[in-house]
Amino acid sequence: MQTKYHIVIPVKDSLSTAERALRALHGQPVTIWNDNSTPENTTLLHELANELQFECIDVSTLTDHPSPNYLLLLRTMQERALRSDEHLIIVESDVIVQPDTIERLLQTAQQEMVGLVAAVTKDDNGQVNFPYEYARRYAQGTIVTRKRLSFCCTLLSLTLLQRLDFHTLDERKNWYDVTISKASRQAGLTNILLTDTPVRHYPHSSRPWKQLKYTHPLHYYWNKLIYGRDKI
Repeated sequence: MQTKYHIVIPVKDSLSTAERALRALHGQPVTIWNDNSTPENTTLLHELANELQFECIDVSTLTDHPSPNYLLLLRTMQERALRSDEHLIIVESDVIVQPDTIERLLQTAQQEMVGLVAAVTKDDNGQVNFPYEYARRYAQGTIVTRKRLSFCCTLLSLTLLQRLDFHTLDERKNWYDVTISKASRQAGLTNILLTDTPVRHYPHSSRPWKQLKYTHPLHYYWNKLIYGRDKI
């Protein structure tokens, strides 16, 4: 029986990176989650979706809540996955997958009691980069980890989706990878990082202000604390 899965790729402008990410997924079952991109970029996204035969959901038609709308994405896609009995794969718009990436995620998810499966991220020089710097000390292979798995390129197994109710997640947060990584372990599931399955990652391409964390950390934490941004 063929493994059922669906891929969602959240997009917030950054069309040059997003287009590369989307074209790398051509031929896959993909939903573009257009999270309040500009009108011009929204038009381009719909043209690209039509070309690649992807679904494109404009979040502005679902809510007037400002971006990011990751919680709505998780709830919407969980409900769809449960109706269809399929895994959910999240690929961020600053990630370029390889031809075998999705297959490797799905193969690993066939193991018993798997919650999350993630592909390790690397830069253009082949160096493991954010958010998996800790994986540099491991040989290439499969790592069962208690550390958080980012949603850069990650499979959320059907088992996990059946055990966790995303409607109980804290609505004050912006991002949920830390929360769901922990909840997966608490549900008795295993989280796996594939260090032999790299994807190319260009961190924070859709939210460039987050680069301040590395270049001007005081400005970054001012945004985080004063304006309540980037809540994890």
